[in-house]
Amino acid sequence: MEMHQVRYVIAAADHLNFTRAAASCDVSQPALTKGIKALERELGSPLFHREGRRILVSEFGRSMLPHLRQIAAEAEAARMLAQNFQLLHDVPVRIGVLASIGHVRFGRFLRDFGTAQEGVELAVTEGKEAELRQALRDDEIDIAVTARLAETEDAFALLPLYSERYVVILPPNHPLGGRDALSLSALNGQPYVDRLGCEMRTLVAEACAEQGVDLYARFRSEREDWVQAMVLAGLGFAFMPEYSVTLPGLVQRPLIEPSLSREICIASVRGRPFPPPVAALMRRAQSFAWPG
Repeated sequence: MEMHQVRYVIAAADHLNFTRAAASCDVSQPALTKGIKALERELGSPLFHREGRRILVSEFGRSMLPHLRQIAAEAEAARMLAQNFQLLHDVPVRIGVLASIGHVRFGRFLRDFGTAQEGVELAVTEGKEAELRQALRDDEIDIAVTARLAETEDAFALLPLYSERYVVILPPNHPLGGRDALSLSALNGQPYVDRLGCEMRTLVAEACAEQGVDLYARFRSEREDWVQAMVLAGLGFAFMPEYSVTLPGLVQRPLIEPSLSREICIASVRGRPFPPPVAALMRRAQSFAWPG
């Protein structure tokens, strides 16, 4: 059974005339009748009774028509789906984003991409570094927006986007807020809000140990919004990437001695081909004016 045969049968049943059916299918009448006869031979029973120029749908044909119409409808749906996929219409791009990424600035890129590709849907999920790597491997997301780490470089291809410094965020009127920058030693003994989800947390802890700096954590959380809210409420200071600070009223100063920064990248599985909408997003990311 071929799709053109199915179309011929449906047209003939709708018009009850081979000439008009052939015209609606944009084929010659001999081609249409030949296709219908071939299908009848394959099915083993006539789909139509011929009465001169007039045709009637046989009882067997009436039983087959609902199934043939369903086949035609599903084929058309598949064709439209394939066409939309190529034209980037109604196709979701699955993006995993590291929880500590500043969503305001990355949101500007998504707005820019959405304006350029109006037919593409975006599905954004948030996760930790290890969760994003596993989701990429399992094809649960197409790309991951994450920080460059050494252990990601072998398994994944990385597209660098921008670099950002780590800063110290303080509540308003904090005694250290008058300084232009803050060294780690200046924070010794100060109340501290611990960002448990920070991928640089181990490096900060090692630097504190080397310099004999004691950080007293009055509050701990994996949620970026809670960390910022607790700093603003006066529970202490916190270390944050500069583009992740979103809460109005927070004071931020560059961290020096040591100075820490991270590079934000788009990670994808090395060697896995991009669907057209993901390829379009990657091209846009390369040309976008990222901060810094």
